[in-house]
Amino acid sequence: MNVAALTIADVQSGLRNKTFSAVELATEALRFAEAENPKTNAYLTIANERALVAAAKVDAKLAAGDDPGPLAGVPVAVKDVIVTKNLRTTCASRLLENYIPPYDATAIERLEAAGGVILGKANCDEFAMGGSNENSAFGPVRNPVALDRVPGGSSGGSAAVVAQGTAVVSLGSDTGGSIRQPASFCGVVGVTPTYGRVSRYGLVAFASSLDHIGPFGKNVADCATVLKAIAGHDPMDSTSAHAPVADYAATLNAPVKGMKIGLPAEYFKDLSSETGDLIMKAVDVYKKLGCEIVDVSLPHTEYALATYYIICTAEASSNLARYDGVRYTARNTDANSLTSMYRDTRGDFFGAECKRRIMLGTYVLSHGYYDAYYLKAQKVRNLITQDFAQAFETVDALIAPVSPFPAFKLGEKMADPLAMYLADIYSIAGDLAGVPCMSVPCGKTASEGLPVGAQLLCNHFEEAKMFQLAQAYETESAAS
Repeated sequence: MNVAALTIADVQSGLRNKTFSAVELATEALRFAEAENPKTNAYLTIANERALVAAAKVDAKLAAGDDPGPLAGVPVAVKDVIVTKNLRTTCASRLLENYIPPYDATAIERLEAAGGVILGKANCDEFAMGGSNENSAFGPVRNPVALDRVPGGSSGGSAAVVAQGTAVVSLGSDTGGSIRQPASFCGVVGVTPTYGRVSRYGLVAFASSLDHIGPFGKNVADCATVLKAIAGHDPMDSTSAHAPVADYAATLNAPVKGMKIGLPAEYFKDLSSETGDLIMKAVDVYKKLGCEIVDVSLPHTEYALATYYIICTAEASSNLARYDGVRYTARNTDANSLTSMYRDTRGDFFGAECKRRIMLGTYVLSHGYYDAYYLKAQKVRNLITQDFAQAFETVDALIAPVSPFPAFKLGEKMADPLAMYLADIYSIAGDLAGVPCMSVPCGKTASEGLPVGAQLLCNHFEEAKMFQLAQAYETESAAS
C-alpha cells in the first residue's frame, strides 16, 4: 500500500473492501514514518504501542459489525503541545523533555473515539512560539517540498507530516497563523476554526485568548471530517462554545454561485507579485464559479501586528510562569536558593524566542505600562473584530494571501526577529477576531515551484460555508 498517498476516503474504502486491516495500515504507517522522519525531523515521538492498540480496537469493531467511527484506522499526527496520556509531550522544549501527561486533551479523546490512530507527536516551535519551526529545542523541521526551506511555524511538523505522507491528517494549534502559514508553505490544507469551536482543554497554553486547535489534511474533505470529529462544547473548557456543530462534509459540494467574496485592500499592499498573482488566479476561479467579487476594507489591519505581539506576549508571560522547576519540568540542581532555582531553571531551559516573548509580555504588563500597552491593545483588538463584523454584513467570505512570500530558507530570518514576525502579517488579524479561516493550496511560484496558499475567512461559526467555498475551488482547480 502507498501510505503517503492515502486520504480518509481511501482508508475507509480499504477497510471496507478488506484491502488491508487497521493494524496492517498502522504497522506500515509506523514503519514509513520511522524511515522518512530523518529527512524532515517532523516527529519528536513515534507512538508505536498506542497506535497498534487503537488500530486493533478499530478492527475489533469492524469484525463485530459496529460503527468504528468517521476516522476509523486513519493515521494521525498530533502537535506536541497537545497533551496525550502516557505519551511524552515536550512542547519542543528542554523544560518538558521527559514530561508524561496523566490525561488526554479533549481533542485527543474525540479523535480516538472517532477511530483515529495516533502515530506520534509532531515537532513545533518551542511552546508554539515562532513562525518557522526553527525554535524547537530538538532541531528544526525541514519542509518536505524543499528540504532547504522552513515548513512554517509554529505547527511546522504537523504540516510537514501530511505533506510528506507520514500521516494522513494531523492536528496543530494556531495563535497567530500557526496552522495556515505552515499549510501554505507545505502545500496542504490547514484550518483554524472559530475561537471556542474546539476545546482547548489539554492544549498547553501560549496565549489563552488566541489559541485554537485545528486540522491539516491533503484535501478539504479530510479537514472537514476531522473538525467535525473534534468540535463541540466541552465543560472542561469555559471558553468552548455551545453552538451546534454542523455536518461539514454533508454540504461540501453545495453550489457557491451567487456568494459574495470580499477582497480586503489592506491584505494586498506590498505583496510579492508571485504570491499576489496566484491569489488573483484563485479569485478568477471564484468568478468562473459564479461568485461576486467585492472590494472591502479592514481599516485597522495596519495595527494588527503590534496589537498581536502585545497581547500574545502578555498572556505568554502569565502562562509560562508555571514552568519554574518546581513541578513536572527540568530543574537546575545547582541553585542554592528558591529564587536562583527559578532564575537558573528558566534561564537554562527556555529557548531564546520564549525568553524574548516572556520579557516583552512582562514589560507590557508591568506597573505604569499596563494601560499604555496591554489595555490599549485590547481596545484596538475590538476595533479589528468590528472591521470583520462589518465586512461580513456585505460579503459571505474574504479571500486573502496567507503570507507575503512562500517558504524561506532555513536560517534566513533567524537573526532578525522582526522580519520573522512580519511573516504573520496577513494571518494574525483572523486570530485576534476569532473568526474561522483556512489555507487552501492555490499553486506554486513560477521561479522556484514553492507552494502558496490562499486564505479564506468567514464569520464566526460559519465553517460550513468556508469549507463549501474551499471545496468548490479545490474541485474546479483539479478539473482545469
